[in-house]
Amino acid sequence: MTAKKVALAYSGGLDTSIIIPWLKENYQCEVVAVCGDIGQGEDELKGLEAKARKTGASEVHIADMREEFVTEYLWRLVRAGAVYEHKYLLGTSVARPLLAKKQVEVALATGCDAVAHGCTGKGNDQVRFELTYKALAPHLNVIAPWREWNIVSREDAIEYAAKHNVPISQTTTKIYSRDRNIWHISHEGGALEDPANAAPDEIWMLTCSPKDAPDKPAEVTIGFEKGRPVSVNGKRAASAVKLLEELNKIGGEHGIGRIDLVENRFVGMKSRGCYETPGGTLIVQAHRELEALTLDRNTLHYKQKLSLDYAEMVYNGLWFTPLREALDAFFEATSQTTTGEVTLRLYKGNLEPVSRKSPYSLYSLNIASFTMGAEYDQKDAQGFINLIGLPIRVRAQAAKQGQ
Repeated sequence: MTAKKVALAYSGGLDTSIIIPWLKENYQCEVVAVCGDIGQGEDELKGLEAKARKTGASEVHIADMREEFVTEYLWRLVRAGAVYEHKYLLGTSVARPLLAKKQVEVALATGCDAVAHGCTGKGNDQVRFELTYKALAPHLNVIAPWREWNIVSREDAIEYAAKHNVPISQTTTKIYSRDRNIWHISHEGGALEDPANAAPDEIWMLTCSPKDAPDKPAEVTIGFEKGRPVSVNGKRAASAVKLLEELNKIGGEHGIGRIDLVENRFVGMKSRGCYETPGGTLIVQAHRELEALTLDRNTLHYKQKLSLDYAEMVYNGLWFTPLREALDAFFEATSQTTTGEVTLRLYKGNLEPVSRKSPYSLYSLNIASFTMGAEYDQKDAQGFINLIGLPIRVRAQAAKQGQ
């Protein structure tokens, strides 16, 4: 395969930093570095353009995509109730299609004939990036250096960077692989590779240790409109980004949002990662409590089934597909009444609901109260139970006669 001009998904991390000189060396091509600001923080973005150009990029495109990421991707996750394997709030998974979309847009605008990424041949991200390429620009060639070069470890990558004068922050003694955005940060590699090892205290970056969290509980109220978060403690947020940043701060201070997960990768292997999602954990929990108030039983239970499918689709990189769009239409319909406020109590890493309010609440105190009232005739329960229990009774009688 040949390539004259390649758009590289660039983060400035170890892998993508060495890919620029590697592409120029092995393909004799121009390299266009494409980076999306999705809330990874000033430290990661500072000096990114200069670094990319210094290592050989002919063009650098950095786009502020934070608001789009929150409103068009994260809020869809929240609305869907999507959680992968009981724990993971899909922070890395949901970001990849957006980044790949921007990469394709830049590639087409700048006349690139190929796209490249720094994902390994063992991970999920290669699937997420490349399925997006196939959906949006199937004619572009795809270069995946980790599937071509003879670098087989992060130690090898560090050595390659040193030989080619590529500045990096990773060392052989600090080998954790991290991915950060406004929703979460993931930690993999190093001591975490062995699931028998406890997660070292030093890995956590967004949340304080629960044991060091304030000794006094705190309460936070999150307001929703049609399934989307809009306010914190009664104050409407200036933007979705500002709202999430505020909840990240509150959750982080109280040790909220840490998980340690052995997960099933799409490529077939198990892996272990630690994730911090402070604000997202608050939002997901509050949204769940509000839906318990506003959705009828059949809709709620059916939505729970589809939430699992949606989470798996996002995890597997199937964002730009008709099925994901169809599921989103269902979740949009079921969210029309998901409006109201939920108050949560935070204490040393723990969450509990305090208050749930909605103008669309289906909870009737007159019916649910233990005080007997006219709106519910308890005698109706006898016929209901008899009908539901009819096949059970017939089966029991048949079994008795057959003895």
